[in-house]
Amino acid sequence: MDKSKRLFLKSKRSFRRRLPPIQSGDRIDYKNMSLISRFISEQGKILSRRVNRLTLKQQRLITIAIKQARILSSLPFLNNEKQFEKSELTTKTITINLKKKKK
Repeated sequence: MDKSKRLFLKSKRSFRRRLPPIQSGDRIDYKNMSLISRFISEQGKILSRRVNRLTLKQQRLITIAIKQARILSSLPFLNNEKQFEKSELTTKTITINLKKKKK
């Protein structure tokens, strides 16, 4: 085959099919915290279907389970630990700056 024709051929890439995030034996329930926590971001937001690689039906069930767990206080609505730490630091720096100005 000519070198010029070889450039246009697609290379056969092997791809590894990932395991589905929810196996057939897993129950999507608000009590199954180990399963639910995989589909929540660090901020406490529900991850999208594309990120989770779920079917539409599975995403709906996960969303319902997360919302039920939040209502029953198993999960927090927001995860503000990092924001809380930042706000503490800013209030400390503001008070220090105010004290310096008064002197």
